[in-house]
Amino acid sequence: MNATIRVESISKTFILSKKQMKIDRTTNKLKVAVDNLSFFAYPGEIYGLLGPNGAGKTTTLRCISTLIKPDKGDIFIDDVSVVANPELVRRKIGFLTSDLKLEDFFTPNYLFDFFAKLHDIPFEVKEKRKNELFNRFGIDKFKEVKIAELSSGMKQKVQLVISIIHDPEVIIFDEPTNGLDVITAKVVTDFLLELKAAGKTIIVSTHIFSLVEKLCDRVGIILEGRLKLTDEVNNLLAKDSLENIFFDLVNQEVAE
Repeated sequence: MNATIRVESISKTFILSKKQMKIDRTTNKLKVAVDNLSFFAYPGEIYGLLGPNGAGKTTTLRCISTLIKPDKGDIFIDDVSVVANPELVRRKIGFLTSDLKLEDFFTPNYLFDFFAKLHDIPFEVKEKRKNELFNRFGIDKFKEVKIAELSSGMKQKVQLVISIIHDPEVIIFDEPTNGLDVITAKVVTDFLLELKAAGKTIIVSTHIFSLVEKLCDRVGIILEGRLKLTDEVNNLLAKDSLENIFFDLVNQEVAE
């Protein structure tokens, strides 16, 4: 089976502002966010990127999602280069991140129609998909309520629905349950498992061990922008808890 996503030796460095240098307590103006990172993901698989805040998870997902370009290396979605053909890649992926901010004065109904138009989705297809997704996530009762008046959980559901409006084959979630109440978090994780069963290729980033154990087929542990380990989750759990394996790698990193 060919991998749907191939991340091949990507690196990304940022120039820090004086404020960021102060926050990071460093005098180095350059921050290596991702360092020669490689991994792959197959159809019908959930691949997890596990690491602490600042490890490079979000930068990696932004590179995959064409929001930023890697300084080195390349990423391929169905053999299409993210670097060379970002517009074509965008048609194949859905990206959900907490950085996605919906305009407060629009309604879920308006936003769905707006993004459907951006994706050139025919009217009949758009209406059918809207009904399915709005009913699935309980948005139908709030479809004419302004975003500003929705709960944080409902806003997250609307963001999720918009990110997959075009029924993409590749779905990328940055911290999918971050800030959600337990009920909404379960709705999201159950839906991810449904997408996996439908053959979608999914990448999630997280710092939550239990989420990886519940959702992911394989996991890559990332520290300081480098992939320290990647393996099937079941293989790792047969040896030790994911938490113990993770902190063993952290201790090795400190010792080095």
